[in-house]
Formats: sequence, structure tokens, C-alpha cells
Amino acid sequence: MICESLSLLHICKKCQIEFLSPSLYKRKILGKIPVYSFYKYKEIESLLLSKHTDLGYYIYTILAKNSFSPFAKNFDYASELASIGIDDHVKNGYSHTAILNKHLKSQNIRPRYARLRAESPVSYSGKDYQFRLLNPRKFEVASFKEEEVILVDDIITTGLTLTQAVEALHSKGKKVILCLTLADARK
Repeated sequence: MICESLSLLHICKKCQIEFLSPSLYKRKILGKIPVYSFYKYKEIESLLLSKHTDLGYYIYTILAKNSFSPFAKNFDYASELASIGIDDHVKNGYSHTAILNKHLKSQNIRPRYARLRAESPVSYSGKDYQFRLLNPRKFEVASFKEEEVILVDDIITTGLTLTQAVEALHSKGKKVILCLTLADARK
């Protein structure tokens, strides 16, 4: 897809190394919770836009293997954590946040699915901050045993979705220790 060379993969190994080697970008929400992103949005925008197509499953899997899997492998923490994908409903045959979450599985990270769902069907894609403020996602939290959580989403723009998700988890007595996203859309 990137170099247009013949490959059995959607993105050849050479392009994955050259163009999809992740970096770590950090910002905070609620003044203290770190949000780590592996790419700048503009770096992988065309790949992220594939999420609403059948091809998106393969692209998100490649991105997750190059970023979330190595993070999980190298992440050391004293206790067992749950990783929770934001609103991991299956749409278009798959859930992009579930794919990312799946690649966090490690010795002390347990991916949990269908644990954080928005009651509001509103989409924030392409919407401004004012729209997002006026249309909260209203997250519902299903039970799970772990007390500490890594929150997973594909893109952080304003941070409002992650903030609402953190608040919903906190209201159930869960502690979000960090958030992980594929891309940071901050300009």
C-alpha cells in the first residue's frame, strides 16, 4: 500500500520498518493521567482512514503489531492490569479498538472486551470541541476484576473521549494508570 511493490502483506516489511516505526508522544488528561501515542496523526492519516473499510482490519493489525505489541512486551508493572478498548462495538466486520487492545496481551496486561460502551450513538469523528462538549458519550462500564486499567483508543484529538471514559471508570472504583492511542492529532 505504501511503496506499491509486490508483497503478500498489505504493507511490506521494508515499509513497515521505514515508515511505521513508532515513536512515543505524551500528553496528559485530567492534569495527571498520561496519554501515550505511537504516531502523529498526519504521519499515518491515510492508514487510519481505512478503519471504516474491510482493509482497515489488516492495516490496524499491522499498526498494532508494530506499536502496541512491543509496548506490552516491554511494560513492567507490579500488579495485573486490565486493558479496555473504548467503545469496542463491532462495526464493518471488526472493532478497531478491540484489535489494538488484543495486541496488549502480556504477562500482566489482560485485555477485556465489551467493558466500556457509549450509550450515546454520536460519532465525534470530524467534530469540533464544542460539539463534543454538547454531546457526551455517556459511557457504561461492565464489571471486570482488575482494579487498575490501561485505556485504549485509536486517536486522541481533544482528549474529551478519553476524559469521559476515565471518569466513567473512576465512578466504578477503577484506576486508569495510563491511556494508549495509535495517533495524536494535536497540531
